Amino acid sequence: MNGSAQLAARSPARREAALLLIAAAGAWVATFALARGMAGMTGTMGLGLVVFVPVWTLMMAAMMLPSVTPVATLYARTIPGGAAPGSRAARITGLVVGYLGVWAAAGLPAFGLAWLTGWLTGRHPGAAHIAAVAVFAVAGAYQLSRLKDRCLAKCRSPLGLLLHYGSYRGRFRDLRVGAHHGGYCLGCCWALMVILIAVGVMNVAAMVGLAALVLIEKTWTWGPAAGRLAGTAVLALAVATIWFPWLAPGLHASPAMMS
Repeated sequence: MNGSAQLAARSPARREAALLLIAAAGAWVATFALARGMAGMTGTMGLGLVVFVPVWTLMMAAMMLPSVTPVATLYARTIPGGAAPGSRAARITGLVVGYLGVWAAAGLPAFGLAWLTGWLTGRHPGAAHIAAVAVFAVAGAYQLSRLKDRCLAKCRSPLGLLLHYGSYRGRFRDLRVGAHHGGYCLGCCWALMVILIAVGVMNVAAMVGLAALVLIEKTWTWGPAAGRLAGTAVLALAVATIWFPWLAPGLHASPAMMS
C-alpha cells in the first residue's frame, strides 16, 4: 500500500474509531442513568433474565468498546479503499455486533451467578461471605494465569488475527470476526467482570475502574504488568474480605436487608 492509499485508509478508520468512542460514551450515559435507580441492590437487582441480559450488554458496551476500538480501527484499514462509506460502516457495525454478541451470551451465566449470590445473601449470609472471598480469589488467580496472558497477547497484538480474518468470506464474515475477537476478549477479561457480582453489578465506581484496567492492559506498554499487579491486589482483597465482609457489598447483607 503506497503513501496516498495509506492516507486514504486512515481517514475513514479514524472516523469509525470516533463513532465507536461516541457509542461507548452513549452507553456510559445510559448505564449511569440505570445505575441511579439500582444503587445498592444485590443479585440480579430484581431483573428477570429478559431484562438483565440487555442491561448487562449495555454495561459491556460501555466498558469494552474503548478497548476494542484500536482493533476495529486496524480492521477498518483492511477494507478496500474503494468501498462505499455505507458499506464500510455496515462492516464495522457487523464486527461490533459480533463482538457484543459474545458479551451478551456471557450475560446468561452472569445472570445465573447473580441470582445465586442474591439468594445466598438473603438466606445464607455465611455462605455468601465465603462466596465473596471465592470470587475475589478466583479473579485474582486468573489474572496471574498463563491463559490470561495468552488471551491478552491476542488482544494486544491482533495483527496475526487480522491476517487470519482475511480468509473469512461470506455475508457474515464481519460478525464472525467480531465474535472471534470477542472470544479472546472474554477469555482475557471474564474474571474481572465476575468481580462485579461481588461488589454489585451496577456499581458504577467498580465499572469505571475495571474499564480503565482493561484499557490499560490492552493498550499501554506496561499493560500486562499492570494486570498482574491488579491480580495481586485482588488476591489481597480476597484475604481482607475474610475479616471485612463489607468489602464485597454485592454479597453482604446490610442490616436493613436482614431486618
